[in-house]
Amino acid sequence: MRKKFSQALYSFPLQLLALHLRSNLILLSIWLFLTLLITNKLGSKYGIVYLFLSPEYLGRVDFWSFFFVGFAYGGMVMSWNMAVYLVSAYYFPFLATLSRPFVKFCINNFIIPFAFAALFLYVHIRFEILDEASSWNAIFLHCLGFLFGGASLIIGIFAYFFFTNKDILSFLKLRDGQRTLPADLEAGIGQNLDMEMVRRQEGKWRIETYLSESLRPRLVRSVAHYEATLLERVFRQNHSNALLVQIISLLSLILLGYLIDWPYFRIPASASIFLAFSILIALIGAISYWFHSWRFAVVILLLLVVNHLTRNEWLNHQNRAYGLDYEFPEYACYDFESLQALCIPANVRTDKEEEIRMLNRWLEKVKKPGGKKPKLVVLCPSGGGLKSAVWTMLTLQQADSLTGDALFRHSALITGASGGMIGAAYYRELFLRQLQGDTVDRFAGIHLDNVAKDLLNAVSFTVVTNDLFVPWARFKAGGYTYVKDRGYSFERQLNENTGTIFNKTMADYWLPEQKAMIPKMFLTPAIINDGRRMVISSQGVSYMMAPPIAIRKPGYMEIDAVDFGRLLEQQDAANLLFTSALRMNATFPYILPVVYLPTQPSIEVMDAGFRDDFGIKSATRYLHVFRDWILENTSGVILVEMWAFDRVREVTPSNNQGVVESIFTPLGITGQLIDLQYYEHDNSIGMLYDLLGEDMLEIVRFTYHPSARNAEATISFHLTKREKQDILQAMQLPENQRNLQRLKTLLR
Repeated sequence: MRKKFSQALYSFPLQLLALHLRSNLILLSIWLFLTLLITNKLGSKYGIVYLFLSPEYLGRVDFWSFFFVGFAYGGMVMSWNMAVYLVSAYYFPFLATLSRPFVKFCINNFIIPFAFAALFLYVHIRFEILDEASSWNAIFLHCLGFLFGGASLIIGIFAYFFFTNKDILSFLKLRDGQRTLPADLEAGIGQNLDMEMVRRQEGKWRIETYLSESLRPRLVRSVAHYEATLLERVFRQNHSNALLVQIISLLSLILLGYLIDWPYFRIPASASIFLAFSILIALIGAISYWFHSWRFAVVILLLLVVNHLTRNEWLNHQNRAYGLDYEFPEYACYDFESLQALCIPANVRTDKEEEIRMLNRWLEKVKKPGGKKPKLVVLCPSGGGLKSAVWTMLTLQQADSLTGDALFRHSALITGASGGMIGAAYYRELFLRQLQGDTVDRFAGIHLDNVAKDLLNAVSFTVVTNDLFVPWARFKAGGYTYVKDRGYSFERQLNENTGTIFNKTMADYWLPEQKAMIPKMFLTPAIINDGRRMVISSQGVSYMMAPPIAIRKPGYMEIDAVDFGRLLEQQDAANLLFTSALRMNATFPYILPVVYLPTQPSIEVMDAGFRDDFGIKSATRYLHVFRDWILENTSGVILVEMWAFDRVREVTPSNNQGVVESIFTPLGITGQLIDLQYYEHDNSIGMLYDLLGEDMLEIVRFTYHPSARNAEATISFHLTKREKQDILQAMQLPENQRNLQRLKTLLR
């Protein structure tokens, strides 16, 4: 019994696990990170877990979507095995005496990959049963796809190593005709092993048994009578094979980056994540193999070198706004004096007069019989990824249908953030096409399906196959040439999802807005360099750059916004692709690349939600500027807000903090960005009531309240079937139904 216990305790699988816990903590941290993702302990706010549990391929969650997830997972498992084999095989010299040493190593290194796969399948099955109400047949196919995909990749690599890896017999130069192993190498021998000799070898681990290909335990044979150089030659050849596979895998990923325009190559986002970690594991393994105890110093040195090299333009890819001219002899000057020159009274007066002419056309369109003044509507959709896009689209469809088109005809301005503006822009384009005679039904359910389609898979795939390296594929847009990256993939996917309805430039909307056929749209990405807002519009909007008093009394207040069209007029601002404007307004950090504009000095823009996730700042400024015209010509303003989430009033306690926690407490306020914006929102609403009068302002708010089963509503460019259904059902909540009826009454 004692002998069996010793053989079990010092079995190769358990000792490999011990080795990982002792020496491979960096690689183990990757498994821990992925475990936190699939158990929803990390990234729950952004719905990352659903990328794993409900992966989409070609718009469907089926056998093939899970097959590619499993295939990518198999790649990560083999990358893990090769990395560990590179850095750890020398601890186990008995491997060199075995046939197919790498295959046997992988079989014995099964504990962590097997445990993770089992956890993944358990979490997935639980999710399908409790949250998706899927049939057992669908669940079985999903699990089978994952397992079949993983097995396909692993068996393929095993086959390669089976035919190419050498063992000790290859170096012993067997005589022709010899078909059996020498007696001292027989697998069955082991009873008379000199284990003490093996244990005394410096740096070696005590191993008594290992698992063979048939998963049966075998006793380890002694290697004491073999020359160290002979064992080393076996490992070097095996390592060379492993490095070759990793290099080929890396080159394959780079080549796949050239195929990002083909839908069949856009694998599920979770598969892309597994591929990304495969690259990371291979890199860590290679560095550890070549530099051993110097690996941490080498990593730091590499980071410093990469940072230095990427300061050069030819190595530092910067995403651009498609349609702008980055080859103009001079970039636009961006400094305080230049901004003041854009915001001079003459420019502001010109833009205000043009806006009032548009408002007068709007007034003519919505005038009521008997001289009754109409209500002016401002639409403010919030940010929130696809959740907000679907909620905004649903609200506009139902509210506009219920009011007999009165909502959108009375709307003069749309302003908001992120996904909400994508939904609003989609509905606005459908409305315009109907006015122009197209046979499109803007109330059809297919449009909700289109706006809910995945945008994350194409982005994730491009990150792994293209953006992690130096992007090299190019394309033309608006007469200029740009580099393909995840920004390009996002815009292409958005156009595909919506039937190329956004295949326009900003200039294409100038005339419809001028004629008051459709409401104006302000897209307001935040400028990272100084915190100002960039106001992108088809019209001149210099009046949005500062409060009215700042125009009348220059120097009293700071310019806090920039008229995109005036700043970049020489860089062909009107030629900006509308999809690029939407992307700039929805550039969530790391998911989408920040956009560099052709200015001197160079400035970057990102998600509008960084400054205002509700669109209330732009709405307040606009209503302030045109207050006199509104009071004279309308019966009041209806501010229609579409919130994809509601404020949380729970207070996070600060008691029982440790010393380390208390050090970081002052930094915690940065995580309360949305809460801070709620207070700013309320302050702006209060100012509007003071400006217009309590009888002249109505706030109608449609809020998506997630159900109890969907309490963790996500902010992502990916929606699960359950999330979409939950959003559609939220419109039936009593509060939202009351607001629909209230809006109908106000617009009579």
